[in-house]
Amino acid sequence: SNVKGILYLLLAVVVNSLQSVAVKWIGGNYSVLEIVLVRSLAALPLTLFIFRLEGKKGLPKTKQLKLEIIRGILLFLSYTTFMMGLAALPLADVESIRFSGPLLITVLSVMFLSEKVTIKHWLALAAGFLGIVLIIKPGSAEFNLGTVFIFISVFLYAVIAIITRKLKNTESSATMAYFSTLVYLAAIIFISPLAAVIGEIPGAHASIAFFLHAWTLPTLLDLSIMIGLGFVWAIWMYFMTLAYSTAKASIVAPFEYTSLPVNIL
Repeated sequence: SNVKGILYLLLAVVVNSLQSVAVKWIGGNYSVLEIVLVRSLAALPLTLFIFRLEGKKGLPKTKQLKLEIIRGILLFLSYTTFMMGLAALPLADVESIRFSGPLLITVLSVMFLSEKVTIKHWLALAAGFLGIVLIIKPGSAEFNLGTVFIFISVFLYAVIAIITRKLKNTESSATMAYFSTLVYLAAIIFISPLAAVIGEIPGAHASIAFFLHAWTLPTLLDLSIMIGLGFVWAIWMYFMTLAYSTAKASIVAPFEYTSLPVNIL
């Protein structure tokens, strides 16, 4: 099962690498909330299709609604803060911060899942993280608020991985993806009016400007990219959930490092 979990994560990494490029491409022209809304609307039917592929009928049902909602909210916050940070930082800096994720996931898996991790495993994680930082050489000229948003995103992602392990006994991967998408849509409906009331702030930091950007009608190309992000997100969510449901979090987490060569390609 550990081997399967690793393979699922590798597939998730490959699919997820498309998101960063797409967000960088269109991010300056639209609000992050607008992008997430279109993406979530596109992803919802695909999660239902995947649910059918699992041999299920009707709509997904959950035995742990509270935990599904919490997971969905954390995913929304993690993804949104990631995109806000991406709007303000070079991809190299974003990747270097994201590589603290495997360490965080491993620490949390020991604390909350009682997983056993050997000293060799800890050393390998630390070496991998340090090696990535040395390769990327993130800039350190001055503090950037985008760094905070990426750190928040990474921490929340680590918590999500642990919750996914908690849900694995009663929820399928497609069910988790479906409920997370519903929570995304609910969160956007709640937050968007607040962002609209605040409005754009002249001279605001790039991350904040991305969040408060006025909604505009996207071009056909940009709309296609947003819809494509929905498909990418649904597939990534499915494989990521499968990965952390199938194998121990501490075993799967180090393979998050493979996103570096994938993103370079």
